[in-house]
Amino acid sequence: MYFFDLDGTLLDSNGVWLDIDMDFLGRRGISPVPEDYTDYVTHHTFHDAAEYTRVRFSLPMTGAEIAGAWREMAREAYGGRLSLKPGARDFLLRANQAGVRCALLTSCMPELCRAALEAHNLSPLLEAVLTTAELGLEKSDPALYLRAAELCGEAPARCVLFDDSPVYCAAAKEAGWRVRGVADPIFARRSGELAALCGPDGYPFDFSGPLP
Repeated sequence: MYFFDLDGTLLDSNGVWLDIDMDFLGRRGISPVPEDYTDYVTHHTFHDAAEYTRVRFSLPMTGAEIAGAWREMAREAYGGRLSLKPGARDFLLRANQAGVRCALLTSCMPELCRAALEAHNLSPLLEAVLTTAELGLEKSDPALYLRAAELCGEAPARCVLFDDSPVYCAAAKEAGWRVRGVADPIFARRSGELAALCGPDGYPFDFSGPLP
C-alpha cells in the first residue's frame, strides 16, 4: 500500500508559510522578514508562533487573531494557488489503475489538507486520509506508521511511504516500511540522508517513472 505525504511531496507547498510570513508582515510595514524570526516560527506550534509574532512586533492583535489571519491566507493558497508536484496526479491514477491501494499520511492541518484535495480532485484516488492531528502522533514517531498500517489493515512490510523529509522517512523505515524520497528544495541540503535511507532506486523518486 502506498502512503503519500502532502506538503513537498504531492503538493508544491513547502515555501507557502514563508510567503505567508512575508505577506502578513509586509502588509504591516515589516520587511524583510528577519531570519531568526523564520527559524523560530518554523520550529514552534501555531499558537506559540502567533504569540511570538504579536510580542516581537508589538502588533495590535491577539494571538488568536494573528493565527486566524494566517489560516485564512493558507486556505486561499491550499484551495487553488498551490500546484501539484510534476507527475503526482498521473502517478496516483496509474497506481489506482494497477489496483494499488493509496492513502494520504500528513501533518498538514486537516482543513488545509481538505482544501488541497478538493482543489485538485484527489480524494477519489485516495482510500484514506490520515492526519497527525487526528491520530495524535507525530510523523517523527515510528508508532505513527505502525498505527497507520494497522488502521488500513496492512503489514508494515507491505507499506511504502513517499515523503520529502529525511526525518519522516527514517521514522517510517524504523517501523518496517519501505521509503521513497521525493526531492524538494527545502531539504536540498539533506539529500545525502534521503539517498542513504531510500537507496539508489528510491531517491530522488520520479513520479513519471514506474510504480515501485
